Amino acid sequence: MVRDDSKRSFTGPLAGLKVVEIGSIGPGPFCAMLLADLGADVIRVDRATGSGLVGPNADFRTELLHRGRRSLAVDLKHPDGAAVVLSLVADADVLIEGFRPGVAERLGIGPDDCAQRNARLIYGRMTGFGQDGPLAQHVGHDINYVALSGALSLIGRQGQPPTPPLSLIGDFGGGGMLLALGVLSALFERQRSGLGQVVDASMVEGAALLATPFFGFAQTGVWGERGTNIVDSGAPYYDAYETADGKWLAVGALEPHFYADLVALLELPDDLPDQNDRSQWPQMKKVFADAVRGRTLTEWLEAGEGLTPCILPVLEVDEAPSHPHHVARNAFVDVDGLVQPAPAPRFSRTAATVDRRPPMPGEHTTEILTDWGIDPGRSADWLRSGAVREAEAET
Repeated sequence: MVRDDSKRSFTGPLAGLKVVEIGSIGPGPFCAMLLADLGADVIRVDRATGSGLVGPNADFRTELLHRGRRSLAVDLKHPDGAAVVLSLVADADVLIEGFRPGVAERLGIGPDDCAQRNARLIYGRMTGFGQDGPLAQHVGHDINYVALSGALSLIGRQGQPPTPPLSLIGDFGGGGMLLALGVLSALFERQRSGLGQVVDASMVEGAALLATPFFGFAQTGVWGERGTNIVDSGAPYYDAYETADGKWLAVGALEPHFYADLVALLELPDDLPDQNDRSQWPQMKKVFADAVRGRTLTEWLEAGEGLTPCILPVLEVDEAPSHPHHVARNAFVDVDGLVQPAPAPRFSRTAATVDRRPPMPGEHTTEILTDWGIDPGRSADWLRSGAVREAEAET
C-alpha cells in the first residue's frame, strides 16, 4: 500500500516546531527522527545527486531513521544551493547538520550565515569529536568515538577484546539523543532570551557522559578489569544463559532478596559461596549455566511466576513486537508494512505518532517549497537550474 503523504496532521508535544535537517547518516537522522516522532515538522535536505545510504540497507523506503519527515533534494554545490537552505532557515526553529567542522561554512549555510537570516535559529551540530580540538577534523565512526571516550574499554567478557555494542552508544545514545536534548534545552532558553545559539554535540563526549557512573567506580576501587564486575557479565546473577531449547534467559538478580528467589528457582545447593564473593564468581557462573540448561525457556518463565528472580527472555527482534507487554502498550507500530518501535516517551495529552513512511530523496521538493512560503517563480527557477530536484516517480 502506498499512502498519500501530501498532508500530515502534526500531533505530539513538538507540534508547530519547524526543523531543517541537512541529510547525514547515523546520529543526525536519529535526532531528527526523535523530533519528528514528537510532532515537529522536519524537512530533510537530501543530496540532489549521488544520494545513497551508508550501511546494510540500500532502500530509502525502509530506512526507518528517516521516518516521519518530508524530503527536499538540493545540490548544495550549486550557486543557488545555499539560497534554498537559507530560504527555509528564515522560517525555521532548528537546523541540524552533521558535517565535519568548517564544511557548512564553506557551503554558505554555517551558523553565521543562518543567523543573518534568523537570529532565533537553534543550530545543532553533530560530530564525532566536536567543533574544535586536535581531532576535530579526524575521520571516524561509532567504534572510534566510543573507544576514545573510555566506554568501549568497559564492554566485553573477561579475557576477551572490547566488544562493540552495535552503534548504540556513540551514534544514538551519546550522539543523536544528546543532540536532541541540547536542541530542546536551547529552545527552552530561547523563551527567555529570544535568541538562538549553536549546540555543539560530540559523540566522544556523549559516550563518556553515558559512562559517568563507571568513571566514578573506576576511581574508587570498586571496579575491576573488563568482564569481572556486576553488570558487565562478571557476576553469575547478571548475565544471559542458554536454556535447554537453545534460547536465552536474561538474569538480573542484583539485590539479595531477588538473588534468593533466583537461587530457589534454579534449585541451587544451599552451600553456594556468598553472592558477592568475586573470587568464586567463575565457579558460580558454571553452576548457574548448568542449572539454566536444564529446562526450556518457557519452562523457566512459568516456574518463575510468583517469584521475583528478575528473569526475562532474550527476544529476537522479530519476536519483540508480539510480546504481550509490548502489544498491550502498543510499543511497536506497523507503518506501510514496516514494524518499528513506537515513539517514546508517552505523553498524557499530546500523543506522539508515526504517520509518515521514510521518503525518497526529493519526494516532497515542490510541496515543501510551497508549504514553507517560497515564491513559486523562485521555486520554478531552482527546479530548472538543478539547484533542487524532484524525486523520480516510483515504479
